[in-house]
Amino acid sequence: MQPRRPPPPAPRGAPRLAAALLLPLLLQLALRGSAAPAGPGDPRDSEWSPDGRPRVLQRAAQAALHFFNFRAGSPSALRMLTAVQEGSAWVNPKNDCKVDLVFTTERYNLEDGEERVGKCSAKVFFRNEKPRPAVNVTCTRFIDKKQKQLQDYELYKQMKQLKNPLGTVTIPDSHGYIDPNLRPIWDLAFLGSSYVMWDKTTQLSYYSMAQISRVKQWSTNNNAIDFDYTVLLHEFSTQEIIPCRIHLVWYPGKPLKVKYHCQALQAPEESSGTEEGSAMVQTDLNIL
Repeated sequence: MQPRRPPPPAPRGAPRLAAALLLPLLLQLALRGSAAPAGPGDPRDSEWSPDGRPRVLQRAAQAALHFFNFRAGSPSALRMLTAVQEGSAWVNPKNDCKVDLVFTTERYNLEDGEERVGKCSAKVFFRNEKPRPAVNVTCTRFIDKKQKQLQDYELYKQMKQLKNPLGTVTIPDSHGYIDPNLRPIWDLAFLGSSYVMWDKTTQLSYYSMAQISRVKQWSTNNNAIDFDYTVLLHEFSTQEIIPCRIHLVWYPGKPLKVKYHCQALQAPEESSGTEEGSAMVQTDLNIL
């Protein structure tokens, strides 16, 4: 019986060759294992696809800004949309729509020497084309906090000095002019109407405030501004002018309280200011 021969030695370069062939496979498996799974509503989820409908970014930006103005609760810090800079929109089979976007704004009552343009980023979620989208918005600060408080209190004093009853008014007039004595009414109505416009915005419709047609101010025991007014809202997709009666309670530095009822161009429960709408998830804002 012949002694068993040891196996021939491996070629000198074999270990390096095997490692070179195995490394790409191991790296690919590691990347697959570490990739985060697509969560609910994540655009990587196969249920979500790009939303190519025109103006969806514009409507989302307007909704985010209406919400920002309402929650800020300050007539001195009101903002207007200037431009949508970038964004993406995604829709699923349930007609839910999520939008990520960046847009620029301008202070509503811009004064000489002030910075003209500020920037906001927002996430907006529409649930099944219902109104009142959920909003998470962050904006750079336009006005110093102390300056805002002083301007709000000055407007508050002007409102308290107004003679009652105001009754039927037209702000602005037929030439687009707003009497300086009536400017505090317009600014405060614009603030309250921001809530209404956010509350009614959908993926298919958005609003702007066109005119005030009637104002009644009430006396209160806690010194808050309490008044009813009728405002005309312009709905862009249908070009309808919608009368809304709004009850507003405001005091500088306190949360704004708004109730409203709009003339029903759709089902009454969708125009009463009480619908659940889209905002079933967190809705918030931040000022940097």
